[in-house]
Amino acid sequence: MSQRQVLQGIVCLLRPLLLDVVPSIRQTAALALGRLADYDVELAEAIVKAGILPQLICSLPEENRYYKKAAAFALRGIAKHSPQLAQAVVQCGALEMLVICLEDFDPGVKEGASWALGYVARHNAELSQAVVDAGAVPLLVLCIQEPEIALKRIAASTLSDISKHSPELAQTVVDAGAIAHLAQMILNPDAKLKRQVLSALSQIAKHSVDLAELMVEAEIFPVVLTCLKDSDEYVKKNGATLIREIAKHTPELSQFIVNSGGVAAVIDCIGSCKGTVRLPGIMTLGYVAAHSENLSMAVIVSKGISPLCDCLIEEHEDHIKAAAAWALGQIGRHTAEHARHVAVANVLPTLLDIFVDTRSSEDLKMKTKKALKNILQRCTYLPALEPLLHEAPHNIMKHVIGQFSKVLPHDSKARRLFVTSGGLKKVQEIKAEPGSLLQEYINTINNCYPEEIVRYYSPGYSEILLERVENYQPVL
Repeated sequence: MSQRQVLQGIVCLLRPLLLDVVPSIRQTAALALGRLADYDVELAEAIVKAGILPQLICSLPEENRYYKKAAAFALRGIAKHSPQLAQAVVQCGALEMLVICLEDFDPGVKEGASWALGYVARHNAELSQAVVDAGAVPLLVLCIQEPEIALKRIAASTLSDISKHSPELAQTVVDAGAIAHLAQMILNPDAKLKRQVLSALSQIAKHSVDLAELMVEAEIFPVVLTCLKDSDEYVKKNGATLIREIAKHTPELSQFIVNSGGVAAVIDCIGSCKGTVRLPGIMTLGYVAAHSENLSMAVIVSKGISPLCDCLIEEHEDHIKAAAAWALGQIGRHTAEHARHVAVANVLPTLLDIFVDTRSSEDLKMKTKKALKNILQRCTYLPALEPLLHEAPHNIMKHVIGQFSKVLPHDSKARRLFVTSGGLKKVQEIKAEPGSLLQEYINTINNCYPEEIVRYYSPGYSEILLERVENYQPVL
């Protein structure tokens, strides 16, 4: 007999103990079921199939606090594994019983009930709606106002799980008055509580402009910026995520963040941490810069380019590099001045190296290509483009050559430098399809120079000259 069969046999043995006359036996049986369910998804399924759930909750409101905690733990252990198991918890009528437990005098019972409701709500919008329909949200908002830190944490986490699925669910949480109470806890000294509070606010703010504006009205700025300097990495990450979810919606919200010192704080945060903690901050800068020329310049003036370039070099995860590449593309895509700021930070060769690296994922290659294109199409700072002439693959080269074809006809000094640096020689070596855009760019560049200069730098011209030398008959 396998270990799993033994455990499933134990499940059947525990069932009658839930109806025992001795309270401590009922409580211990519920706790044992919770531990089995928590341990393994198949055991959780076995508990559901054995029809134990109705027995587990049938007299829950009348039971003592120890049984209530054990039963909530068992329901949580079952619900956590999958939407199907969470649905089984809903169908047996457990949500109504858990909501009654949220009104219990004992904070531990409230905590257990809140936790179980959170594990149901986190799976999808339908299950989250079931939790809302059971009347949990107003009581969860009351729970975050309780003095017990552990209860505050779990209630905030559950509100976050409810809010994340849709604007309508988030609005339900807002209508219960959650934002004001959550906002007050941003400065709480408990790091784990701050993580959950920031997560809940982020899950509300992400859905719409109106919900994001409610965050600003709740005066979370500049208080939330202190979280970006917190010693706890998850507080930093969730704080940056909240700022990102607000910044992405409109130029006005991004401008408010800039005016509050938010961009400078995010840049400092990116510079002071490593790994996935950087990701929401990187994306915040990209969203802010994407909105307008002025906001992009605010990121540049706050010295945001260098930390983003560092992320491209230092980070090992492709999705973080991809986010940094995307953000740099958003900064550089507006005007020639924006592109120049990005180019002088030596970003272009770094992006190119990542693009041609065979180890880079397809998504990372796509993001770096798009960023290069965005920056190159605006960049008229030729010294930064020069190295790319000798290294860029064909699909990037056309954008590089295109920029030279825009600048050289109007700049005599640049035309001279283009010859002495070997640029004109390199252009003559490029094989372009006749009639293609690249060929048009090359023709435009060649038309900037006398015909004999272009011939001189064309491939094979030295052999032609040597042949002429050999065939030359000196006049004596």
